[in-house]
Amino acid sequence: MNARAERTVAVKPGRTREVVVNFTPERVKAPFLLRCGALTIDYMIVLAAPVLGILLTRYLDKSFVLFKTENTGWLVGALLALTNLVIFPLFSGQSIGKFLTGTRIVKKDGGAVSMSRILVRHLIGYPLTILTGCLGFILSAFNRKGLALHDFLAGTMVVYGRRRVLKKETAEQEASRITSH
Repeated sequence: MNARAERTVAVKPGRTREVVVNFTPERVKAPFLLRCGALTIDYMIVLAAPVLGILLTRYLDKSFVLFKTENTGWLVGALLALTNLVIFPLFSGQSIGKFLTGTRIVKKDGGAVSMSRILVRHLIGYPLTILTGCLGFILSAFNRKGLALHDFLAGTMVVYGRRRVLKKETAEQEASRITSH
């Protein structure tokens, strides 16, 4: 979309930081139906292991099954949920569903999301959103920035589009072009 990032040198030597130029949340917010698609994909991934475990337990010969496949399916499902909904977003800002739909979790200013924000969003915000009967998620369809309850709590938002990291000269030219208008 139109969010552009410029690499600049930070105060500490050897580290860089991204400065988001022209970030307008209303222009890059993820559409509600796309967020629903990402959520559906994540839900299907998490439930695939328990469903497969139940089916294998029910339809395979009992002598063939060496261990309780149904319980193993639930364990694998829980590990998939932890990985997909907490660990992947910690490192990339995306679950598998968000990756496949091209959406990403960012801070409200467009910067990369921190571990604490992801943990608040997913471990506190998601359960509260579910406790409201998913009204906390539907809220994202009716506000300008597309924020759900868990986004409000964590100071995050879901955007659609890729960030373009411009070279320093190009970013400076772009910034001067914008300020001259």
